[in-house]
Order: sequence, then structure tokens, then C-alpha cells
Amino acid sequence: MKALVFGGAGQLGRALQRAAGDEWQVDALGRSECDITDAAATTAAIANSGADVVINAAAYTAVDKAESEPALAQAINSDAPGVMAAACAASGKLFVHISTDFVFGSGHDTPIATDAPPSPLSIYGATKLAGERAVQAAMPGALIIRTSWVYAAQGANFVLTMLRLMKERDALGVVADQVGSPTAAHDLAQAVLALAAQKARGIYHFTNEGICSWHEFAVAIAEQGQAAGLLTQIPVINAIPTSAYPTPAARPAYSVLEKEATWTALGAPARHWRDALHETLWEITNNG
Repeated sequence: MKALVFGGAGQLGRALQRAAGDEWQVDALGRSECDITDAAATTAAIANSGADVVINAAAYTAVDKAESEPALAQAINSDAPGVMAAACAASGKLFVHISTDFVFGSGHDTPIATDAPPSPLSIYGATKLAGERAVQAAMPGALIIRTSWVYAAQGANFVLTMLRLMKERDALGVVADQVGSPTAAHDLAQAVLALAAQKARGIYHFTNEGICSWHEFAVAIAEQGQAAGLLTQIPVINAIPTSAYPTPAARPAYSVLEKEATWTALGAPARHWRDALHETLWEITNNG
């Protein structure tokens, strides 16, 4: 099968290219190859691709910056996916759109089902929800995959930020009252391709297994990072409340996604986030 990937230079876009294997031919477009805010260029890229599947791994993910750039977040997260879905519907291609736990907000304390009422707390979450709805309106048979806390060995993400700060500081504070599930981009990429190969439709959730706070995630990064040779010593990692680290955009306190339908479709649950983190940290070590 042939896939066209938007957001090819991002951490998921790169992971999709690495995960493709012999069953997939992947053409990945970054911003320099196609500006997805240009509807005509995006439509033409899809029409000329010869792809069976179009995967939108592009997004405006600067959660706090989106509060001051709502129009740009809207163009990338909402308008562009709608254009992609319409182009795919017109040409008979499967469209896969990657969304986020941030479409949900407060009031949850058990894993959130795919049909739970959305209630985004931020511009980022609202524009991602609008993107989902634009996709569904243009192509009811599209595949939407929500995920959370994505990281990789390259790019801008929590794991790499923590490693940098842990090398620079003797102590740091990390929020302990926001809970979710970290997701390795490689594991997400494999799931995206597997669901696309099955021609899955509707909304699915995917993260690695397990639940933690950002503080627990940071402690694991420190301990495993030292074992992988990335840190010579572990700084003091203080657990702090969200109120002690105010940000322009509000974050959900609980954003664990329910994934039973995904595990059924894939034939097994994803591996635990600690195992995925271990592999990613050793990838960073081996790649210098």
C-alpha cells in the first residue's frame, strides 16, 4: 500500500517512515514540500500522490503559544484536515487524522471513552476538536486516532526537554497532579499503519499502556536516562502542583484514554510506557 504523510518532518512523520517496512511505500511531505494552510496545494498533493491512504500527522502543537495565535492554530489544526478529508473523499482514499487527548477537559477520573463528550480547555484542544469535526463532516468514513504525551528520540518533546534540564540543574519541579499515558512515536506509528491496513473507520484511542503523572514520568526519565549513560547524576525532582507552574493554556488533570477497541483491532495491547521509554532512551544513546 502507498501512503502520503503530511507532517513528514515531525516526530510522528519520521516514525511513520521508519515503521513502514516492506508492506508500505510512504511519501512524506514536510512544510517545505507542502504548506497545508494552502488548500489548493494540499488538494493537488493528494490528487497527484497515487496514494491509497493519506495520513495527517501535521499539527500546531505549541499548546501555550496557540493561546496567542488562534488563527494559525485554526488553520493548521482545523481547516487543513477538513480540506484533506474532502480531497480524500473525492478520490476514494482512506484518510487518517491524528488527534489528541486535549479534546477532553475536566471531570474525568476513569479512562475516557471515544464517545465521551469533548470539553477542551485550551485553544489547542478546541482547534483539534474542530479538526475532528471538519474531517467527519467531509468524510464520515475517515479514521481518527487520538493519542497523548507523544515523544521520540528526536524533535521537541518532554523526554528531551527533561534530559536537557537534568543536565543543567541540580533540582527541578515537575507537575504531579496531571495524569496521563506517555506514548512513543514509534509505537503510535506502528498502530496507525496497522489500523490503516485494516481500513479501520471511526475514532480510536492509542497510547502506550500504563498511567503516570508528569512527575512520575520525569523520575523514570532520570533513572532510565542514567542507566543508559545519558545522565551522570540525577537531580532532585520535586513534585509540584499545577498551581505552582502557571501556563497560558489550561491542561486536563486526567487525560487517560480508554483503548479496548484499539487493542481488539490490533490483537494485543501496546507495551507499557516504561518499556517504550527504555527503548527510546537507548536509541538516543546509540545515536549520540
